[in-house]
Amino acid sequence: MQTTIDPAEVAKFEAMAAEWWDPKGKFKPLHLMNPCRLDYITAQIAAEFGRDLKGALPFQGLRLLDIGCGGGLLSEPMARLGATVVGADAAARNIPVAQVHAEQMGLTIDYRVTTAEDMAAAGEQFDVVLNMEVVEHVADPQGYLTACHDLLNPGGIMICSTLNRNPQSFMMAIVGAEWVMRWLPKGTHDWQKFITPDELYSLIQRAGLTPLDRKGMVFNPVTWSWRISDRDLSVNYVTTSRKEPMS
Repeated sequence: MQTTIDPAEVAKFEAMAAEWWDPKGKFKPLHLMNPCRLDYITAQIAAEFGRDLKGALPFQGLRLLDIGCGGGLLSEPMARLGATVVGADAAARNIPVAQVHAEQMGLTIDYRVTTAEDMAAAGEQFDVVLNMEVVEHVADPQGYLTACHDLLNPGGIMICSTLNRNPQSFMMAIVGAEWVMRWLPKGTHDWQKFITPDELYSLIQRAGLTPLDRKGMVFNPVTWSWRISDRDLSVNYVTTSRKEPMS
């Protein structure tokens, strides 16, 4: 199988692996964003599969893949909600960090050093694929999203977030987050790899998926919190798409 992995991108995240669970470390932006991401993810899964989030283990019976799982910031809450979770990452140093933390939390999560392409070639199938802040780091976004399509059961959904490409995202994600606030090491993001919402929708459709929804995730520097926006997709945004059942 061809791979869409960019070795230079993998090396960036391996260098930061030990800091995944430090809310004040290099992954501080993700810790701040995580409640907002989780609100969107859980609402979309519940709506698509008819689950009641107020019930116990609402995602029980659903098989979920967190591709590019890092240290498990999304894998763990999905497991707590009852999903059978596979966390996959091409950065080998991330996986032991995720495994140890899950064990400490008493959670059973199947963490693997692998790629979307290898899992698709092995015939793995999931009800949900979480593809969060990954597509802007791969060498071939179209090939990667096609592999994500292949990993879904018919009727399954992919939730994909990334960064828009415009002057505002350059100022916020590169200048602000990397140069001024120093939340992330310089060079973590390549603005040229950012993808506009229309471009992502086109890639998703060419991969064989049906786009269902897209929303912005907006940071408030006064309250230091994130919120979902129906209108503002100027920097961070998230999409949901479905693999249609066979007719």
